[in-house]
Amino acid sequence: MTIATALAVAFVVYSCSGKLSEAEALDLGDTPVQTVDSLFMVQTNNGRLKMRVEADVMERYDNDSCSYELFPKGLHVFAYSEEDMLETVLHSNNAKHYKSKKKKEEYWSAFGNVTVQNIMKQQTLETDTLYWDQSAGEIYTDCYVRMFTIDDFMQGYGMRSDEMARNAILYRPFNSYVYVIQDTARVVIDSVNFIGPLLKKR
Repeated sequence: MTIATALAVAFVVYSCSGKLSEAEALDLGDTPVQTVDSLFMVQTNNGRLKMRVEADVMERYDNDSCSYELFPKGLHVFAYSEEDMLETVLHSNNAKHYKSKKKKEEYWSAFGNVTVQNIMKQQTLETDTLYWDQSAGEIYTDCYVRMFTIDDFMQGYGMRSDEMARNAILYRPFNSYVYVIQDTARVVIDSVNFIGPLLKKR
């Protein structure tokens, strides 16, 4: 073997070893396996619209123990009642959907200016972090919560409700006193689901 050939072989081995060390240094667990822009997802049940999900960005990650999706630019969820009416709306600055591969564990978490509005009950819930247990059909948090309805205002720490926010229970309320004067002639209209009267053609 000539000196030139030996130098060429040494150069190739050195180059390959350098690239392998760089590849080994990459942590693929921190790299999304899929990125979706302008996500629009619809969930149906027996042909009826059950849920609509929208997000500017979704990043999917996968490793040996779990898979999860991140929504770093916000999540918007629209849930529909059994009568096909828009009932519950959720908005948050950030969200995560986690699913374990080794045990039956799956949950959604929303955080950063989380608002949940039950349109039919005209009730709004505000908190910083909210969890959704799909198997139990519940949403809950241990954080500070504010709840607004037509008649009152409540605040406290810790809340649990069904996933449609129909029966929210505040666990540790404080300073939740409010005085409301109602107009007896007031008419409340569901402006989201209300189509309005049919106008006569002229």
